[in-house]
Amino acid sequence: MKRVVITGAGTINALGHTVPQTLAALREGRCGIGPLDIRDVDRLSIRIGAMVKDYAPEAAFTRQQLSLYDRFTQFALIAAQQAVAQAGLKFDGELAERSGVILGTAGGGMQTSEENYRAVYQEGKNRVHPFVVPKLMNSAAASHISMQYNLQGPTFTVSTACASSNHAMGQAFNMVRGGLAPVMVTGGSDSMLCFGGVKAWEGLRVMSRDACRPFSLGRTGMVQGEGAGIFVFEEYGHARARGAEILAEVAGFAMTSDASDIVMPSKQGAARAMAGALRDARIDPGQVGYINAHGTGTLANDKTECAAVAEVFGPHTDRLMISSTKSMHGHVIGGTGAVELLACLMALRDGVIAPTIGHEAPDPDCPLDVVPNLARAAQVDVVLSNAFAFGGLNAVLALKRV
Repeated sequence: MKRVVITGAGTINALGHTVPQTLAALREGRCGIGPLDIRDVDRLSIRIGAMVKDYAPEAAFTRQQLSLYDRFTQFALIAAQQAVAQAGLKFDGELAERSGVILGTAGGGMQTSEENYRAVYQEGKNRVHPFVVPKLMNSAAASHISMQYNLQGPTFTVSTACASSNHAMGQAFNMVRGGLAPVMVTGGSDSMLCFGGVKAWEGLRVMSRDACRPFSLGRTGMVQGEGAGIFVFEEYGHARARGAEILAEVAGFAMTSDASDIVMPSKQGAARAMAGALRDARIDPGQVGYINAHGTGTLANDKTECAAVAEVFGPHTDRLMISSTKSMHGHVIGGTGAVELLACLMALRDGVIAPTIGHEAPDPDCPLDVVPNLARAAQVDVVLSNAFAFGGLNAVLALKRV
């Protein structure tokens, strides 16, 4: 089995248009959640979200490109450009033929779907743009990244609701580790902050009207965000041979299914995923210093996740730090695990633990060190990144400092 390392990272989200901007916001505990600026917002009960601010698509892409790129694809391409540039890779020859792209998304081209449903049903138009289907399909972002960088190997999209990014990165990890590809571009992207996307989530009655306060007593639910996180996963020997900077090592991965309920989480499913990632990485629970929690800010998710952590880590639980950065960048749905992986890299490389902001009072059902409100300086060698999705689909990554 080959070792797998991260040699490039890119992002665009509510906290920043680049990785440095995002990490600065995480260190400062800055909140990216604010009033929604979308069409028909007055018809919504939920009017807040973590939108990408000061974003001008026409400054990043040509008019012809925008006819093919839904907003989630635009975000993925912007983040990929940063990641590939940092990695310093040029894909040609055998490297191009064997390297690929695996991305996660939940909503895919939802913005395109909404625009065209409006055109047909609200405005009465009888024709839509001929590229609507290739623009809205969930695999569009992965395909466009592969074309942009000449990546001719395994390329596909994973869609497992809020665990999509972690599932995608886990598959990329296994491909590189198993020798099927020397390099994989991976991560996730979502942009569901449109009228239909927010209205659908309203129906679940899990959305907050004011703020995302994970693990805090009196929390009122999740807040939706948008954006992308893209990474370059590379075989360790390949990276060392070319003198690449290594950001972290991906040490293990596990995925489980609760097989119990379509929306209610299971402590057993989450615990088995965390324990499985540790076994896969051959890491003792006592070595873990930080967990980036799924931490949505809903009563059921936070309580269940804390119970699962306590079950897996036992006496070590009291020495663990666990935080939810969704309190800052919102829940990016299928892209959320990829954006959150940046906080894991910051913990390993910079010794800074991102806080859980908006924390008002401890919850007896969440008796963990949730790093409330302020970032913390702490050296950690091993971190976990949790993702637990509707449908009982769980995916956990384990990373190590190199």
